Amino acid sequence: MKKHKIIMTGGGSAGHVTPNLALVPLLEKQGFEIKYIGSKDGIEKDIITKAKIPYYGISSGKLRRYFDLKNFSDPFKVIKGIGDALKVIRKEKPDVIFSKGGFVSVPVVIAAHLKKVPVVSHESDMTPGLANKLATPFCNKICVTFPETVKYISGDRGVVTGTPIREEVLKGDKTKGKKIAGFSDDKPILLLIGGSLGSKFLNDTLRSTLPKILKEMNVIHICGKGNLDSSLNNKKGYKQFEYISEELPNIFAVADFIISRSGANSIFEILALRKPNLLVPLSRNASRGDQILNSMSFEKLGFSKVIEEEQLTSDSLMAALEDLKKNRNTFIKNMEKSEYSNGNEKILKVIMNAIKR
Repeated sequence: MKKHKIIMTGGGSAGHVTPNLALVPLLEKQGFEIKYIGSKDGIEKDIITKAKIPYYGISSGKLRRYFDLKNFSDPFKVIKGIGDALKVIRKEKPDVIFSKGGFVSVPVVIAAHLKKVPVVSHESDMTPGLANKLATPFCNKICVTFPETVKYISGDRGVVTGTPIREEVLKGDKTKGKKIAGFSDDKPILLLIGGSLGSKFLNDTLRSTLPKILKEMNVIHICGKGNLDSSLNNKKGYKQFEYISEELPNIFAVADFIISRSGANSIFEILALRKPNLLVPLSRNASRGDQILNSMSFEKLGFSKVIEEEQLTSDSLMAALEDLKKNRNTFIKNMEKSEYSNGNEKILKVIMNAIKR
């Protein structure tokens, strides 16, 4: 049987890379040879080389929705990136390209189209990001996370698949998680995770509410680099970490409830884990509003409780936690009904169909 070759691309943030890594074990089981194209010095380079996947760095220009002098020079970087990607594609002769978006993916997708290599892309958020919008005309299929996203995809390219979920996230050990946190009683455990950089707003709100929360729950707080509060180091029932990587599945396993931002990768992992959760999306002032749309979809489906940042206070936080506890089984049952909690198999099917065509 012929061994298929796939080139993956995506970068600019960890959110454009980790879903690619989530697909790698499944692709390897299918006998795929995997290569990666990213930017020369982006975050994706470190992540992919650590995973021991052959990596090609290309020129890439950042795509912006706002005025910046670099908007005049970066298009030339994109053009050079197309040339760089063409060289890699000629050399590797892939059967298919899989793109997770981010500005580095645009020249790769265009180059693949010029070489008549099928392209499957994936959009995590409710509305396509700028890179995926520009790349869509050059893609064969766009896998989307939310059913509502299909209407934003031109032609019949949109396919609802859900998002890729890392296998290891689902294999945590509850006993190990409790040991890591250092909890010995049987109180329910609340996990706050504010993304890799943490969220000062969420951190401050949680800490100001701790005296009330700790009466009923233990708390694991992943607060982001540089955000530890040394005055709380010995607080009973409270454990804080800057960042957790390898042990995160065990922390997820022991958590009874989760407070999180609303990035698509994060909330679909929470959905796959069936954890009752409170989502606090980034405000429109700090983003393009995609997290608000993501969280609204999850609230509508009964997967999550949502409080927008402007409405989050100690009182509203306590009320939301009470609601999560009271309706815990209802949230779990709703999540169990979801068809899109783990998109790995569905995305693999789209990739295989693209190769056949």
